[in-house]
Amino acid sequence: MTEYAEWSEAEPATAPASSAVTPADAADAARLVAFGLQPKLQPARDQEYADLLRRYREDPPFARLADAVATGLGLIVLEVSPRAGMAVTAAEDSVFAVRMGDYARRTSADGGDRFLHGLAHLAVAVMAFPRPEDLADDGYIGRVTVNGVDAFVRQTCHRLEERAAEQGENTDPASDAPGLETAWRVWARRSATGATKDARRLAGSTTGIVAKAVTFLTDSGFLQRTGDDNGGTYRTTARYQLQVRDLAGSAALAELLELGVVPVTDGTPTLLPADSGEDLDLVADAGLPFHST
Repeated sequence: MTEYAEWSEAEPATAPASSAVTPADAADAARLVAFGLQPKLQPARDQEYADLLRRYREDPPFARLADAVATGLGLIVLEVSPRAGMAVTAAEDSVFAVRMGDYARRTSADGGDRFLHGLAHLAVAVMAFPRPEDLADDGYIGRVTVNGVDAFVRQTCHRLEERAAEQGENTDPASDAPGLETAWRVWARRSATGATKDARRLAGSTTGIVAKAVTFLTDSGFLQRTGDDNGGTYRTTARYQLQVRDLAGSAALAELLELGVVPVTDGTPTLLPADSGEDLDLVADAGLPFHST
């Protein structure tokens, strides 16, 4: 009788069945993460997605389960909201991570161009959200153009060349010394549009590289194309703001911001001179939203 009483007293310690995770809960959590991996899908246009987002916000155990599923897939949850859906980004070791080298190899036969592709993404991010308050404001929408981004980088090149000349530095960097400043100088020497018999923009030209970047960002749900002016006009999405906000502390982004960027409404850039005392470290293989290796 004593043994039976001790056994019966231990039973209440068992978690209630209602709090246990069911296969259906796990399936719903995985389904929500799967929605998050479809960046162009808007919760307002999919009832199941909207219902799962509501459950995430109102059911903490379910939210923890969905977060755990994302973590197991090597994903970082940036935000879960009606405006952004389940916004996730890939951790460096995730199977979903996009490598700058792989991206560049798909767009150019010259592996060295990866620095130019990375610079294009970096410049788009800076022009889209040039001020900390732009990143902090959930209602802010950035706008960029292909030609505007190219012009901004070329102005940056000019500023760096002026500074190098003032300091008596070598303006012809070695090809085996890649870095962000080296990439800018290579950019300045590259044709803006190239030339073909039918006047098409060459993929290896600087505007071609920018066009590839914004197309990738559009396909990834970070930008939305709004027109054809100035080589193509684009507006940012909530997901892109979250992505840039997450990477805002990167050295490469800080370096470009320190040069003084003042965009205007049509996406045309204006570059203000940087303070002469600035010390900008070179950052190799920089690019958003990629991992460097």
